[in-house]
Amino acid sequence: MQTIGIKTSSTDTDRPARRFPGGDLSSLLAGAATAVGGCGAVLALAGAGSPLRGPLTLFFLLTAPAVAIGAALTGLAPLGRWLTALAGSVVVNMLVAQGMLAVHRWSYRGGVVAVTTISALLLLLLWLRRRGSRATTGRTS
Repeated sequence: MQTIGIKTSSTDTDRPARRFPGGDLSSLLAGAATAVGGCGAVLALAGAGSPLRGPLTLFFLLTAPAVAIGAALTGLAPLGRWLTALAGSVVVNMLVAQGMLAVHRWSYRGGVVAVTTISALLLLLLWLRRRGSRATTGRTS
């Protein structure tokens, strides 16, 4: 009797990577999230009466600071980075709301602008820090 040997692999390195014609799935999802968040910010700032204004603005308010905080947390594992970034995003939103209520200047448009500004400043500081660390490495060519 003859036996047929079947070679099994314990890793998934034999499978081809799932790729889309234009690139990676994570790039596609990041682009879609950026578009959805941007639409939420525009709808909130324009004061549109669309029923999508609330959910899209909430998505923007949660993801904008989370992306900025998550970009700074390069040393954590992915799940830890996501959870920490989401918690930091909630903290940023609560601090903005608390500050606006304390000075009696509450408005949803002002909140969107404040969260956008804080997120953009965090990303700018991170970019400047990384740019400065690359310049001090002393690459010679």
